Amino acid sequence: MSHRGPLTAVITTVLGATLGGLLIWRVYRTKRKRLPFNQKAAEPVEASHPVEKTFPAVECKESDPPHVQEKVCKAVECQTSQLLPPVQIPSSEQLLGVKPVMVSSEEEWQQLWPLIQEELSVFPVLGLDCEWVSVKGRPSAVSLLQLASYSGLCVLVRLLPFRNDLRTFPLSLIEVLRDPHVLKVGVGCYEDGKRLTRDYGLSLTCTVDLRYIALRQRQTKVSNGLSLKSLAADLLNVSLDKSLELRCSDWEADQLTKEQMTYAARDAQVSVALFLRLLGLHTEAGPVSSSGCSYSELASRCQGLVDVPFKGRGDVGDERNADGERRRRTRKPPVYESPESGDQQVPDPRKNNKRKPLGVGYSARKSPLYDNCFLHAPDGQPLCTCDKKKAKWYLDKGIGELMSEEPFIVRLLFEPSGRPDSQQDYYLTAKENLCVVCGKADSYIRKNIVPHEYRRHFPTEMKDHNSHDILLLCTSCHAASNVHDGFLKQQLAEEFAAPQGCEEGVRLLEDSDRRKVRSAARALLTAGTLPEQRRDELQGLIKNFLNVNEEEELTDDTLQQAAGLETRIFNEAYVPHGLKVVQAHAEDGLKGLMDLERRWRQHFLTTMHPRHLPPLWSVDHNHSKFLRKYGADLPIKLN
Repeated sequence: MSHRGPLTAVITTVLGATLGGLLIWRVYRTKRKRLPFNQKAAEPVEASHPVEKTFPAVECKESDPPHVQEKVCKAVECQTSQLLPPVQIPSSEQLLGVKPVMVSSEEEWQQLWPLIQEELSVFPVLGLDCEWVSVKGRPSAVSLLQLASYSGLCVLVRLLPFRNDLRTFPLSLIEVLRDPHVLKVGVGCYEDGKRLTRDYGLSLTCTVDLRYIALRQRQTKVSNGLSLKSLAADLLNVSLDKSLELRCSDWEADQLTKEQMTYAARDAQVSVALFLRLLGLHTEAGPVSSSGCSYSELASRCQGLVDVPFKGRGDVGDERNADGERRRRTRKPPVYESPESGDQQVPDPRKNNKRKPLGVGYSARKSPLYDNCFLHAPDGQPLCTCDKKKAKWYLDKGIGELMSEEPFIVRLLFEPSGRPDSQQDYYLTAKENLCVVCGKADSYIRKNIVPHEYRRHFPTEMKDHNSHDILLLCTSCHAASNVHDGFLKQQLAEEFAAPQGCEEGVRLLEDSDRRKVRSAARALLTAGTLPEQRRDELQGLIKNFLNVNEEEELTDDTLQQAAGLETRIFNEAYVPHGLKVVQAHAEDGLKGLMDLERRWRQHFLTTMHPRHLPPLWSVDHNHSKFLRKYGADLPIKLN
């Protein structure tokens, strides 16, 4: 045996021990770095480092029913909240110290969008405010939209560059404004949403007015009122500059000043800071550690306050009047205007001058639109879906038999007039009762994708079975869609020389001769004494119109008849806007009308970006069937 054997064994043993020690030390250092930041390093790793949890993959599918989606989303939120690292909620001073970022184009917004998404993943809440100017007391379109996240990141979106072409609005901005799982908080944010809808067709949902939360938190002392300035002073010890010079500055200027940007950003930043403070997630002492909150957690603490307009007693400080309209941002009239033509105008006491917010007249359905009952042919082939009332009618008449209660299926006892071309048919699919745009399921109204003023003039062949173009929208999305429709109608009016209203201006024309006769008769009946010459002139006017002999006296009955003349006559040149547009497309036959139908359907997709369309909904729905059944040369008979 060689004398090198023991030495080699010793060296090998020492090297192995050294390498093993280094490996153990490295593993310990790695584990120590993974310890929570508030855990002492002296504690044993095994006792303080919990076993990592694993979660099954959970996926929320749009095809799932709403209650299933809600459960899945809550599960995902729960899992995410357990995995997210702690975050620091800044103090009010730190939050207000973040400089705002100006956005004037889609490209600039897209650069910021990933950062905004990251902020919303921690706290799905945005402080929101709007700025605009007023000319002679009339508010112009919203000029500036301010959005602030929990960290103080504030984006100032200049809206006027998008006004000329609403299609340039960033899709992600549209989506986040109407996202039902992102809270938008502020003072008067519900009213700001109505303005955005009216001016740009932007749908703002999931708003919470901070005044409601302040009143609900009774332990909170609110001594100076409920304006944003008062709440900031009472709860955050922050003083907001609400000087007249800033409030009435020009928000449509080509370049906003640094003071304007700071003023605008602070309104949104203070709003989100107040929200976190009122919910106990923020203190005046300094930064607070938190793992964030899911939407369901935040919404549960604002229960009953989401999308509710504030109805107080006008105690809103210096920012809003009793009608909820802002009293600021009034642009001075140009110097060339007469001082007598200023803003002080006497309202007509006969008119109700209180403006109602857009969409207030919409009445949501009280019952579901889709019952998803099925009609089958005698041989069992599915024909279509229908409501339960119609399905029961076949049973009551004895021309159908009940095949199933759930789903409700009625088999017809006679051969139907037509059958679907295939089982992949739109009318054979079950449809959900929810807004096809935002998914809201508790309030919706029917929307005609092709407006009735055009559809009503289509030939009968294209008017049958057109439920494809009737979808459900919530009242907010419905109002926004109507704003977008107005832009396309105006575009069609210009393209086809079809002014909205009628061909020559009005449907009924005012007949000036009949108006003069009526005025003359009323003057003779009501005036006490008239000069003889004037009386003869008025009587001659009436006699000439009624073909009465000049020597004959006018009786009271004749004067009463003349005083009641209808002065409006039908305009024979009248052609409704919708009819003229349809007539222009009908010149190209069936294909021309299908182009108009396709244009309106595509317009809805482009402007509203619906996320919950029924299966098989298509811009070319039934077009190939029309051509196959009737041919491209079908004689068009408009209604």
